[in-house]
Amino acid sequence: MGNKVKTGVLLVNLGTPTAPTAKAVKTFLGQFLHDHRVVDVPRAIWCPVLHGVILPFRSPKVAKLYQSIWWPEGSPLMVISRRQQAALSQALQEAGIDMPVALGMSYGEPSMAAAWQELKSAGVDRVILLPLYPQYSVSTTASVFDSWARLMKSERRLPAFRFIHDYHDHRGYIQALAQSVRDHWEAQGRSDLLLLSYHGIPKRFEDEGDPYGQQCHRTSELVAAELGLEPHQWRTTFQSRFGREPWLQPYTDETMKALPGEGIKRISVICPAFSSDCLETLEEIAEQNKDIFIEAGGEAYHYIPALNDNPAHIRMMMDLVCRELA
Repeated sequence: MGNKVKTGVLLVNLGTPTAPTAKAVKTFLGQFLHDHRVVDVPRAIWCPVLHGVILPFRSPKVAKLYQSIWWPEGSPLMVISRRQQAALSQALQEAGIDMPVALGMSYGEPSMAAAWQELKSAGVDRVILLPLYPQYSVSTTASVFDSWARLMKSERRLPAFRFIHDYHDHRGYIQALAQSVRDHWEAQGRSDLLLLSYHGIPKRFEDEGDPYGQQCHRTSELVAAELGLEPHQWRTTFQSRFGREPWLQPYTDETMKALPGEGIKRISVICPAFSSDCLETLEEIAEQNKDIFIEAGGEAYHYIPALNDNPAHIRMMMDLVCRELA
């Protein structure tokens, strides 16, 4: 009889600076914004702009934003990602499934290379790659695949692997999101509108075949249906645009400015594309956009946290990886 295959899980998220300092942020942004999947401008044009203008001027500003949301234990995204890793590992063990779980980041530390070596040292020869991006995008999910392919170039013996493409309509994911909204409404009261804000991408990416926008809208539709909401009780918007070209619309910040004028003064905001709270949710949404809404005449603004290490979220992850065991 042949040796039994040992499977391991590689959780992947975007990454984070190691510290809320201009130096650490510059290192992180340099790696992130140099990825051709993220910015596909020709390198001869982009690199001088990136290294000569964007990194020197943007890094100190972004560092200050990180300082405003940094936890005593470290970067929120890193702290939460480690909790997710530990919780998924424990859930698998309690189910009697011997499946080590490693954590890697597309940019920064721990790297995907370090995570793979961790699994390899544990005797893993079959890997389930789970990018923690519910909606597929060329700028996130495809970048994870690229990184994995580069890693495998140096391997003499390639492990078998399964790649989880997306889970934007997974029943457990939709139910977990809906329940987080219910729990929040029970504690804070129901708002006039539930706004579902997703990280944006350039509109050009969608025109060229990226299904991200469609998947975001589908997630919103399913969450609204699960909550029994009427069309006027919820909206989908897109945040975090960068650069001058058009991104997916409507834009979150512009929507915030307009809502009070429409008579919508109390809103709840959730960010379904983020599996962990991070700068884009804790600062951009919970702080910046709240200020925009209130200054425009809004009266009550509530951010609903990401699913993070919520038990329902971990159960969904477990279901995703266990489906790949067949």
